[in-house]
Amino acid sequence: MQVINTLKDLKDWVWSIKKSGQSIGLVPTMGFLHEGHLTLVESAKAETDAVVMSIFVNPAQFGPNEDFDRYPRDFERDSKLAEKAGVDVIFAPSPEEMYPRESPITMSAGTLAGVLCGKSRPGHFDGVLKVVTKLFHLVQPDLAYFGQKDAQQLAIIESLVRDFNFPLEIRRIETVREQDGLAKSSRNVYLSETERLEAPKLYQALQRGVTAAREGKDPIPEMTRFLESETSGTIDYVELLSYPDLTEAPTGQAILALAVQFQKARLIDNIIFNLKEN
Repeated sequence: MQVINTLKDLKDWVWSIKKSGQSIGLVPTMGFLHEGHLTLVESAKAETDAVVMSIFVNPAQFGPNEDFDRYPRDFERDSKLAEKAGVDVIFAPSPEEMYPRESPITMSAGTLAGVLCGKSRPGHFDGVLKVVTKLFHLVQPDLAYFGQKDAQQLAIIESLVRDFNFPLEIRRIETVREQDGLAKSSRNVYLSETERLEAPKLYQALQRGVTAAREGKDPIPEMTRFLESETSGTIDYVELLSYPDLTEAPTGQAILALAVQFQKARLIDNIIFNLKEN
């Protein structure tokens, strides 16, 4: 496995792979890898010749009062896990390498960022688009892999690729969960012992909500009551929307999503489902 830190070295590597006619799979991450990331790698290895994992805590997607400085980082651990999983190249640039100057050109996620996490994190998805666009141009992947846990991010990136004709395909990979249902996340390490016992209630609330929605009921009030009684966290949102266009009053494919703020960790989770069972 090769570790690349500069744009020039990455471009040289990509040129050599493309010249040999091989395909490239991209797994973008912010590091502190867990089983969810490694599942993306597994899918990439099955479908492409060379797998690039980016490890970059992207400052552009963090707000002024968010956890950029204390976001968990352990590159040595990550590199061992990535190599064992079969990653060919880790691209791990510094912020200065990725953003050598402040560009006067900005990107906006538009209306897709006005709901769910985007509502309480203004500018977050604009920063996601910024880094993903750079990664797509630099790595030139044939396929790029994203987890469904970050479903709003996934919908925005799919829209970017479709509407601006990026020459690649996005692969959706199902959320990887702990045995008790908690979605794998790098931020789970911030949970206290008590909060870790409460955290699986988020997925239980979603499951209850899906049942209610399929019965034609509004799932939000019951989910809210359940979360308030079963966890010590503060609810940021609980929403039922169409997917992937993230509009109200879904009739077909829908997303039921929530975010709960614990003392040191904001957890998100969702279920994407058809309102009418097959």
